[in-house]
Amino acid sequence: MKQYIDEADKVLMQTYKRYQVVLDHGKGMFLYDVKGKEYLDFTAGIAVFALGYNNEQYNEALKNQVDTLLHTSNYFYSIPPIEAAKKLAKMSGMDRVFFTNSGTEAIEGAIKLARKYHYNKTGKAGGEIISMIHSFHGRSMGALSITGTKKYREAFEPLIGGVRFAEFNNLDSVKDSINDNTCAVIMEPIQGEGGIYPASEEFIKGVRKLCDDKGILLIFDEIQCGMGRTGSMFSYQSYGVKPDIITSAKALGCGVPVGAFAATEDVARAFEPGDHGTTYGGNPFATKAVSKVLDIFETSNILDNVNKMGLYLWHKLDDLKKRYRIITDHRGKGLMQGLEFSVPVNDIIAKALENGLILISAGTHVIRFVPPLILEEKHVDAMIEILTRCLDKFEK
Repeated sequence: MKQYIDEADKVLMQTYKRYQVVLDHGKGMFLYDVKGKEYLDFTAGIAVFALGYNNEQYNEALKNQVDTLLHTSNYFYSIPPIEAAKKLAKMSGMDRVFFTNSGTEAIEGAIKLARKYHYNKTGKAGGEIISMIHSFHGRSMGALSITGTKKYREAFEPLIGGVRFAEFNNLDSVKDSINDNTCAVIMEPIQGEGGIYPASEEFIKGVRKLCDDKGILLIFDEIQCGMGRTGSMFSYQSYGVKPDIITSAKALGCGVPVGAFAATEDVARAFEPGDHGTTYGGNPFATKAVSKVLDIFETSNILDNVNKMGLYLWHKLDDLKKRYRIITDHRGKGLMQGLEFSVPVNDIIAKALENGLILISAGTHVIRFVPPLILEEKHVDAMIEILTRCLDKFEK
């Protein structure tokens, strides 16, 4: 294990504070390192592995696609992206889909589409975007520009202009940020990296009405909170609102790098040939993964399990909050929940890892719980047992 880590530290750029573990394989809810140690995974590759590890149906579909066709370029049609786009459009309520290689690229495409729509409507370039304070949308220059946390942005400025930041769950703050050149409002229905903060129903419906009244597009970033994680296929569906553009990734491919942005027919028409493109995005292999994931979601009743287990996890985490003084808040929805602590959580997460439990943070004081969506009660109980032992040591 140490040899692999030493070799990695010599050849890989030091952009991550990696845990000192070399993972080798996974099965269901569990990961295993190169020494064979078992870890209960409540991270799912940062909300990616919705179906758990080594799902046989998923693996078989991808193996078959490897033997058929991996890549053609987007100068040609192929069957997997057509099937995947039809299913994603149906499940999201959108009309047209563009497949990307990542969530960040999906955000980039959504920004471009919103600005092109504004340009077509007004004849003026430079449409402004309102994003939320403490939001996280990615690390490329465009996505970074609308990420509402200064520490991620400041070393890379100047970024793209025309971005204003409003306060999440404060409708007046959004109203005050709008001007005649505003083209879109973008938000995560549940802020992930920002600390697991769900939008209030009043706020999200208020922003939708505000956008309608002002002729502004509403973009929902569903990269982490979408794909069933909060109990509906996309988080906005539980609020009874519909955006103009959505972005998706992470669990969309369940391990295969793929993202997408989708839009209503009226908005999607703003793009013409040459306005946007990608070499790898939407290739047959990646979209076969999307298509199979969406099939399994339906046949395996994933959403029913999320709603059932989300409630079970909520009660168990709430019990922890009542028991330990260092836990100051509990929030979230479905299988996207967080515990906020009065102390930094890195040491707690490290101790959990030593004891065979994988957790991640959302900021310095929040432990984020985003397990695979195949979670069972026995897995929650095992996680609580390990975390309790760790917290006992920190509370003393």
